[in-house]
Amino acid sequence: MSEVIWGLATSHVPSIGAAMDRGLTSDPVWAPLFEGYAPARTWLADKTPDVAILIYNDHANGIDLDIVPTFAIGTAERYRVADEGFGRRPVPDVVGAPDLSFHLLQHLMDEGFDLTVFQELDVDHGFTVPLSVWTPDPGDAWPCPVVPILVNVIQYPQPTAARCYALGKALGRAIASFDGARTVGILGTGGMSHQLAGARAGFINPDFDAMFLDAIENDPEKLAALTREDYIRQAGSEGIELIMWLVMRGAMNERVRKVHTAYHVPASNTAAGLALFDNRVAQHA
Repeated sequence: MSEVIWGLATSHVPSIGAAMDRGLTSDPVWAPLFEGYAPARTWLADKTPDVAILIYNDHANGIDLDIVPTFAIGTAERYRVADEGFGRRPVPDVVGAPDLSFHLLQHLMDEGFDLTVFQELDVDHGFTVPLSVWTPDPGDAWPCPVVPILVNVIQYPQPTAARCYALGKALGRAIASFDGARTVGILGTGGMSHQLAGARAGFINPDFDAMFLDAIENDPEKLAALTREDYIRQAGSEGIELIMWLVMRGAMNERVRKVHTAYHVPASNTAAGLALFDNRVAQHA
């Protein structure tokens, strides 16, 4: 059996990666954000899992917008960092975990989740920025192999929050039945509240974000009950990305221990949040 040892939820704002790549993390504009990451990074430093699973959305860099799967999984041995128009980020390509990918694929299909399969996939900032939040100085390689799971939060109709939470529950069961890894870390990405275009461009809702940060720990069912319209109304059109946090949370135990949360406004017109949970509550009881 494999065990989920921690879950990390974090925004995947592209400018966060750019600030790191350009050495701006101590700049007064960026310092508060990166100071908020520090306790999580310290805690994670000696808790590297055998493999990680990262839930994210592509931003028309690895996937053409003509074909956007509701849910998808990568099964490759390696994922190349995408060039998003300014050159590839100076970070390592991502090593995959095909055995775990195929195991998850089969179990999730058997539970009624029809995933699209990517045997080749370039990964963009939605994937690499969360890895950088976790590991700011990866050197030649990220800490462990990573399985990408993609969620459509770009084109309507997106999956419901309830469906994402159910996917997370099924993912947790699939992980538990896998014999090829002892420990697993899960990252859920996107959000928090923000809207990039339209009449509400620049919209941020700190009250909703504070509620979400509490409920993702203590009452994820409350968040799963919200409709697409609820998320867009209260968190902005891009704030619906928060449904990907629910995939992460669903894969964890009912009770988790909060290690650290952080919240900063603005990061590129985005409310940037972080939540780190220890899934081994029984060991700390």
